[in-house]
Amino acid sequence: MTHGAPGAQGAEGGAAGGDAARPGSTRGDGTRPGSTRGDGSTTAQRGADDGAPTVVAVRRAGLSAAEVAERVARGDVNDVPVRSSRSAADIVRANVFTRFNALIGVLFLIILLVGPIQDGLFGFVILANTGIGIVQELRAKRTLDSLAVIGESRPAVRRDGRAVELPTSGIVLDDLLELGPGDKVVVDGEVVEAAGLEVDESLLTGEADPVLKRPGDPVLSGSFVVAGTGAFTATRVGREAYAAQLAEEASRFTLVHSELRNGISRILKYVTWMMVPTAVGLILSQLYVESRDVDEAVRRMVGGIVPMVPEGLVLLTSIAFAIGVIRLGRKQCLVQELPAIEGLARVDVVCLDKTGTLTEGGMDVTELRLLDGADPAHTRRVLGALGAADPRPNASLQAVKDAYPAPAEDGWHCTGTLPFSSARKYGGAAFTEPDGTRGTWLMGAPDILLPAGDPLLAGIDDLNAQGLRVLLLARTDAPLGAPAPEADTDGRGSGHRGGSGDRGTDSDRGTGTDADGGTAEGTRPVALVVLEQRLRPDAPDTLAYFADQRVDAKVISGDNAVSVGAVAGKLGLPGAGTPVDARRLPQEPEAMAHALEDGAVFGRVTPQQKRDMVGALQSRGHNVAMTGDGVNDVLALKDADIGVSMGSGSEATKAVAQIVLLNNSFATLPSVVAEGRRVIGNIERVATLFLTKTVYSVLLALLVICWQLPYPFLPRHLTLLGSLTIGVPAFFLALAPNKERARPHFVRRVMRYAVPSGLLAATATFVTYLLARAHYGGAQALRAETSAATLTLFLVALWILAIVARPYTWWRIGLVLTMGLGFLVVLATPLLQDFFQLRLVGTTMPWTAVGVAAATAVLLEIAWRAVRRRLAAEEAAEAARPGSAGAVG
Repeated sequence: MTHGAPGAQGAEGGAAGGDAARPGSTRGDGTRPGSTRGDGSTTAQRGADDGAPTVVAVRRAGLSAAEVAERVARGDVNDVPVRSSRSAADIVRANVFTRFNALIGVLFLIILLVGPIQDGLFGFVILANTGIGIVQELRAKRTLDSLAVIGESRPAVRRDGRAVELPTSGIVLDDLLELGPGDKVVVDGEVVEAAGLEVDESLLTGEADPVLKRPGDPVLSGSFVVAGTGAFTATRVGREAYAAQLAEEASRFTLVHSELRNGISRILKYVTWMMVPTAVGLILSQLYVESRDVDEAVRRMVGGIVPMVPEGLVLLTSIAFAIGVIRLGRKQCLVQELPAIEGLARVDVVCLDKTGTLTEGGMDVTELRLLDGADPAHTRRVLGALGAADPRPNASLQAVKDAYPAPAEDGWHCTGTLPFSSARKYGGAAFTEPDGTRGTWLMGAPDILLPAGDPLLAGIDDLNAQGLRVLLLARTDAPLGAPAPEADTDGRGSGHRGGSGDRGTDSDRGTGTDADGGTAEGTRPVALVVLEQRLRPDAPDTLAYFADQRVDAKVISGDNAVSVGAVAGKLGLPGAGTPVDARRLPQEPEAMAHALEDGAVFGRVTPQQKRDMVGALQSRGHNVAMTGDGVNDVLALKDADIGVSMGSGSEATKAVAQIVLLNNSFATLPSVVAEGRRVIGNIERVATLFLTKTVYSVLLALLVICWQLPYPFLPRHLTLLGSLTIGVPAFFLALAPNKERARPHFVRRVMRYAVPSGLLAATATFVTYLLARAHYGGAQALRAETSAATLTLFLVALWILAIVARPYTWWRIGLVLTMGLGFLVVLATPLLQDFFQLRLVGTTMPWTAVGVAAATAVLLEIAWRAVRRRLAAEEAAEAARPGSAGAVG
């Protein structure tokens, strides 16, 4: 759905053309428009040669079943891969064949050669983690694919004279595809029928103005219809189509502009740079120190390298995204690009299209207000004829059509149509009536069709202030497509005072005001059609949620600004009492951005202005989400950081949006924000744990190299520590609810916490190790030294886990205590003591190890509080900088 009715107060429908409902007049050749010729084609109506955009079109029957079968046999089918999730093979490859898995795999094979098997536990952990990752991503794939089928574009294809809806993969070469407002052109072709057909090719060419298409003109896949109706023959299908060539490698899992994934990639680069020289030094050191026992040297070398690898970080990130997709899928939310989950959690401005987002698609006619003594019966017949002239009415025109059916008597002949467009904000049609009278009628926005200062506008403003939508029915002596009357240019009733800037104008397609600001003469108002919009019952709660989360909501609509403000006010949107007429907005991006930050409701916004408004907000450092369902929202959805479309929206909007709400529920958005915040906040926690382990592992290796000592741990020791203080708790923390606001600078934040934590953990462990070496002696001294060092490292790592788990809930406290209990079980069970080679000897060193860990815990608290204060100060300073959106969420 789009923004309204034929030029309604932003309504997007219009008394636009099409031949389907035209009563049949006879042509000079004796046929009637829409009648069948001998060759199986049908004739269609041409507008007068007076500039009317209706273009002659010959209705064709399309391919026969036999012709389709012949093309399928030849392979002339539209076999472009559906924009969907990765294949199962790709998912397996991505989880198995990674550089870290390769490194761990080599080390695992080495341990299998030198034994014992308990030192190879890390290999089995990697296998289990990889399996979990594959299973979760396959579940996410099934969810995405099933939702993609629901939301898939199904163009109308004419075969054997009947229009049938087919999946895009069912189209063959030379198929005849029908087009209407909001339809996406799915394959390349040549127009054969056109009734005011206007196609927007901006997503392909960058050209902002829609192109009027006539029979014989080419259309390219990836463009979309903004007005009119028509049909085209497919000339290039599959991978030969223009858009398919541009998007051959595009897929839902293309992780573009994801701070989280890009940050993790950067972190992994840093880790690799640290690991390589440290691992080489450790290998040489252990071979030298343990030259009498090469197997022991190899085991301790592997024990030093394995914990440097943050192997679970990428895995848990993928799982967190996959679980998010599954959870949102249960709410009928199709995530077409994974970063959209993260991105929507980072937005600080959400731009809302009113129609279809804050209001439901349907509307009702509440009043027909006749003007200047117009004949009621005749006016109703005109409205019925206008509705019948558009085979693809939008919500506003559908309401008119439902209230005023097509004239029952024969003899109303449509001689031309002007489709509604969002830039024009009105549409029309020309008729020959039963008594032979010719008339041209327009229906659309009163402040567009009436000149500024017209006394009728004051009464219309009163209706707008009640949140009603008003259409003006007018008769004109000018031909269809002539310049529209001058619109309101003084900002009256917009709530905006003192703003400058040109009003939104059309291109040079014969719409809008003419160059000298003159008006079309002879336009006579006949009636006002008053429509009531149906508010979404869940909209107030959703707007309240965004306000509570400090996300600014901006309503940008093509409707009259006062009407939009009244609707937004009923929903409790802050700032709705001062709506702004977008025609008064300055054109310069910086000045426009200031005006957008100050206002909350904007009316009379053209499609290009929506795009400019998104860009202006982004230039001020804002992360912008855009919601919409109409063809007029496509450009803004494409440029926004996150585009959200309703499932009932046009095919074009669904094609460019990253998130599609298949249940058409605006109330689903908070769930998407919550999932994003869960992913971002929890992965930041998990990343801190993994990188702390990497930092202390590297530092311990460096200390061992410098002191020329045996590495204090075997692989089994660090597998135990990693599982209890990182692996198991990280899995629960990554999937837990998290409502914290998403903050920027992921890498900076994680490294600020992980580096000091790792340094303190390594230092404490090495101090205990040195003290134990001085305390113990004899053949079993190394095992006792390792046990003391393991105790210190475990207690420090457990304290880091306790810090990361804050704020505490009952289950988080239980998680930390359970991990501690697990370690105590190992120390207290003889069988596990032997398995892990952990036995605390005496009382002096064990209590010394506890004391070192306790002192380190105090230092950790001091360090974390200092880092937290510093980050808060930096975020506050960044938020205070001019042109910065601050720490957005």
